[in-house]
Amino acid sequence: MSEVWIYIGIGVGVLSIGVALYLYYWVKRQDPGTKEAQEVASWIKEGSQTYLKRLYTALTIVSLILGFIIAVIFSLNLSDVTQNSLTITPSNGIRMALAFVFGALCSAVAGYMGMGVAVEANVRTATAAKDSLTKAFRLSFYAGSVMGLAMVGLAVIGMSVIFLLTGQAEAVLGFSFGASTLALLAKAGGGIYTKTADIAADLVGKVEVGIPEDDPRNPAVVADNVGDNVGDVAGMGADIFDSYVASVVAVMLLGATFGSESQLYMIIPLLLCTLGIIASLLGIQFVRVRENGKPGAALNRGTIITCLIFAIMVAAFVILGKLNYGILWATLTGLVTGVIIGFTSDYFTSEDHKPVVETARVSGSGAAINIITGFSYGLMSVAPSIIGIVAATLSSYYLAEASGISGIYGIGISAVGMLAISGMIVSADAYGPIVDNARGIAEMAGMGQEVIERADILDAAGNTAKAITKGFSISAAALTVLALFAAYAETVEAAGVSIEISLRNPIVVAGVLLGAMTPPIFSALTMLSVTHNAFDMIEEIRRQFREKPGILAGTETPDYATCVDLAAEGALSSLVLPALLAVGVPLLVGFVLGPDALGGFLGGSIFTGVIFALLMANSGGLWDNAKKYIETGKFGGPGSDAHKAGVVGDTVGDPFKDTAGPSLNTLITVMSLVSSLFAPIIAAFHLF
Repeated sequence: MSEVWIYIGIGVGVLSIGVALYLYYWVKRQDPGTKEAQEVASWIKEGSQTYLKRLYTALTIVSLILGFIIAVIFSLNLSDVTQNSLTITPSNGIRMALAFVFGALCSAVAGYMGMGVAVEANVRTATAAKDSLTKAFRLSFYAGSVMGLAMVGLAVIGMSVIFLLTGQAEAVLGFSFGASTLALLAKAGGGIYTKTADIAADLVGKVEVGIPEDDPRNPAVVADNVGDNVGDVAGMGADIFDSYVASVVAVMLLGATFGSESQLYMIIPLLLCTLGIIASLLGIQFVRVRENGKPGAALNRGTIITCLIFAIMVAAFVILGKLNYGILWATLTGLVTGVIIGFTSDYFTSEDHKPVVETARVSGSGAAINIITGFSYGLMSVAPSIIGIVAATLSSYYLAEASGISGIYGIGISAVGMLAISGMIVSADAYGPIVDNARGIAEMAGMGQEVIERADILDAAGNTAKAITKGFSISAAALTVLALFAAYAETVEAAGVSIEISLRNPIVVAGVLLGAMTPPIFSALTMLSVTHNAFDMIEEIRRQFREKPGILAGTETPDYATCVDLAAEGALSSLVLPALLAVGVPLLVGFVLGPDALGGFLGGSIFTGVIFALLMANSGGLWDNAKKYIETGKFGGPGSDAHKAGVVGDTVGDPFKDTAGPSLNTLITVMSLVSSLFAPIIAAFHLF
């Protein structure tokens, strides 16, 4: 019977990918617009594809090297290490290595499919905005749905196939590690790329020479639009893919300890994801906006309807399947918490609420006041999300315990419940960079003020949608790594090493402090990469303006290609240290200080990682929308002192919300997966 459900999951995954492909070709059939608009779009498309090819070439080499290391290490049978014996089973290592590579491949395909439709949809959305807001919204959202549906379809198919072939949660763990490793590098690299170009374009274009955001005279404008695709579409797609898979793996690892019922409890998270895909396919149909309506409200309505459909389906599944009611309560806890956290992000980042309006209002007093206000609201935004995570953790734990199953298993199920509707959440997220690109194309191709204004309305909703998605993914990552934390401890004990993670143990406290240190260091490395690369690009833009005065006069075409190359080279070269930090530090702590210290390390990284991620995502989105609110004519409008301060605040927020912030949840997931994956080796090392 378990195999039947897995085959159903594979079938639903195939359906999801089929709908994604249908929408992809539907988007391509829409009007691509004028010759000028198509030319601008071709620059963006070419730059995006070139960068991703270079990135994925580098990541392929990394994946093959790591795959080889995994194959060697996991060929060693450490189960009898207490008897000082060691056997070699090459098939185990090969199976784990193939799962790792397959996970990286699926993550890459999901991101590439999303970017592929985004670079086709941007110009078509701008063209559709000539006719109506409704038409442009529909096109851009359906284009975003391609990545959302492709991502969840590939994830469910990948996990189901591996489990069907091996019957082992550990093999799916290898799949998740591959997805997470690629996601971390893709998101961090894309984030560095996009913010390098964005900051350089804004500081020189808007502040120094006073030209509009997407003015074709700005040499960095194409690199900026390319960055939206490689960072916010391909990078974020890989990021959510990682969180989605990791949440399932955490529950499968815990379910494997359930004795005679382990098979059932291992496949339950896969079944929940299958129901989530069906709910997302249905919920997407309800996302509509009228000509004078608000796109943000339409996206929120789609999310709420999807949640309701999913909740009803899970309730029916648990009742009719006569499953433990703890699964239902834990799933609903995660789902409700995810919605609450998402709408908390909406409050702190939407122009419809006080934080954005207040930050815009005080911007007339200068950039310092803008930054202090936005940062303060960002700090405040942490509280509701943390309280929500605490409530979800305690509720799912005790409700599961009261129903007769493991409380830790309940926490893991709540994370799956939060992420099961990722098909809908990612669709809304991918919509954001598409409409951002559409706005840029409209201005660069001279499509008229009415089109630009409609694109601005779409873009403001996109920023909020991205903030909501980040709230979902960060919160789910917190619950996921708590479950992985428990799985790590059980893996160590299964290897014959007792583990005691107590703050009375100084070695654990040392691990906690090292773990708490890691997310801030990671954030610093990625943001310093942005500032270093942006400095180089700023100098390049100034050089072009200085040596070719015809650029600003409109008689010469800027050298866009040089800026695109600078951003790409800078992003790729900046990935080495963050990658070593994510994979190397937990292994170093584990092998040098021991399993107890590594447990403390994971705890410390969770605490600071979640708080930093929430702060950065929300404050960055707030600064961005405060600037856009001023650009609608409020508090002096474009060119005013408030606008200049808003641009500076937005520039500070760019690496917060699009580079460091969204990469942190992937960082703590990668470190937890590394620890769980290598726990038997670390335990064996300390037995000797």
